[in-house]
Amino acid sequence: MKTDITGKKLFWLILAVFCCLSPLYGQRAPINVNLIIDGSAALSGVKDEVTVWVNNRLEQILTDGDRVTVWSAGPEASIIYSGVYNSGSEKEALRGSIQGIAASGSHADFSGALRAAAGQQAQNTIFTYTLLISASPEALTSVLESPQAGLLRFSRVEEFSTWRALVVGLNLDTRVRRAASSFMNP
Repeated sequence: MKTDITGKKLFWLILAVFCCLSPLYGQRAPINVNLIIDGSAALSGVKDEVTVWVNNRLEQILTDGDRVTVWSAGPEASIIYSGVYNSGSEKEALRGSIQGIAASGSHADFSGALRAAAGQQAQNTIFTYTLLISASPEALTSVLESPQAGLLRFSRVEEFSTWRALVVGLNLDTRVRRAASSFMNP
């Protein structure tokens, strides 16, 4: 009889530990994702490849509750989708917005999209992931020669045969300074 009571106590102890620790290892907090896609005419030749790659990448990154903003960086940057990644209909709306980007003009307004995305991030304290898709070197040249060039300082570039994907660390320098300051001055 004594073993039965000890077994029950052990069971409840294990269950309590599992329930208390599972939130720590289970779901992460929602994040903001900015997806900035080249909307210039250069996209038309690689649009299908870019769309497949972006959709696969988003499936790897996103979980329910994440906030997603998709920018078309055409002649003028504009938001073509903004929503919370939750249901099947939201997932399809996100995919549809990416597929529906119209490629036109010779200029991609990455500067405007990056500036607006950085401004939105500053208002939020949660983690933000920014992915920029460029279909031509000329499009990146214009942002590198603009006042927003500093926004690309902390970036990781993934090269493809005719396009590039940049993971951009928007406002990273500010966050690092703030974290270092709080660490040094507790």
